[in-house]
Amino acid sequence: MGKDIKGLVIITGTTSGVGLNTLKPLLRFGWQIIAVNRSNKRGKKAAEEILTENEMQNIHFVEIDLSDLEDVRKGSNKILKEFNKPINSIICNAAVYKPRLKRPERSPQGFENSMAVNHFGHFLLINLLLENLLSSKRKIVLNGKLLIFKPRITILGTVTANYSELGGRIPIPAPANLGNLSGFKNGFLSPISMANGKRFKPGKAYKDSKLCNMITVQELSKRYSKEKIIINSLYPGCVADTNLFRDTPWLFRLLFPIFQKFITKGYVSQRVAGERVAQIATYKEYAKPAVHWSWGNRQRAGRKAFSQKLSKRIVDPEISKQAFDLTKKLIGLD
Repeated sequence: MGKDIKGLVIITGTTSGVGLNTLKPLLRFGWQIIAVNRSNKRGKKAAEEILTENEMQNIHFVEIDLSDLEDVRKGSNKILKEFNKPINSIICNAAVYKPRLKRPERSPQGFENSMAVNHFGHFLLINLLLENLLSSKRKIVLNGKLLIFKPRITILGTVTANYSELGGRIPIPAPANLGNLSGFKNGFLSPISMANGKRFKPGKAYKDSKLCNMITVQELSKRYSKEKIIINSLYPGCVADTNLFRDTPWLFRLLFPIFQKFITKGYVSQRVAGERVAQIATYKEYAKPAVHWSWGNRQRAGRKAFSQKLSKRIVDPEISKQAFDLTKKLIGLD
């Protein structure tokens, strides 16, 4: 079986944490990888610390700043021009979380930055590569077997965006909720910084952006047949010691992993989380549309993934359609 029948997967945010730890299992399963990061230098350095020279030969690095929609457009064009075979899978992993901000940071286009990176940038990337992705149903070698792989999009969600789970109802600073989307409807530019148009709350801004990620999965699954593409999401568990939390207070960074390991017992290692992401994004048994895969926030040995119930805030047909259509308008796809 030759190298020409490797599948091609794109993954964002591989300089550390879950994204970095997804690389090795993807390579072991037989994938060729496009790693998308703000810095190729940092991406390569991080990958070289955990991968062999032979493994590195199957990774291509493309520099894209997801906060900048123009950079996403340029990077997407670069991917389409430089790779002469279809993309089989996209994994949207990159995220920013800055709960201590006093005022919103702004993207180059003027949007609140956590929404710009976590939702808008990924939304645009998916849509710009979607035509290529839809054309990619073909035979590839996966786990040593030659098979037809149906194209797939996998987006990392979070328990804190799902009001149906206990973690999604924690009122610090408030649960994820897009309200009537007045912030989106009114252009989402300064002084607007929240999707619901209300006062800026940085922790909630992150939760809202992840809620939008999970809505995107549901809405794309309605608009594209499961015969053509599989779109799903997952929460791999609480990876409490990643760089996602680098902007939290030092005491939180010290105590949060301990709390998750010994009190809630919801802690998941970066290695296990990476394995889970790679499996959901590529294995046949997870090729089910609109499913949000979860392990019940546990790392117990042998634990199996299941379809997690989603809140009305994610699956409500009117809100999800509005959020999707307003996003298209805000990022210039309409």
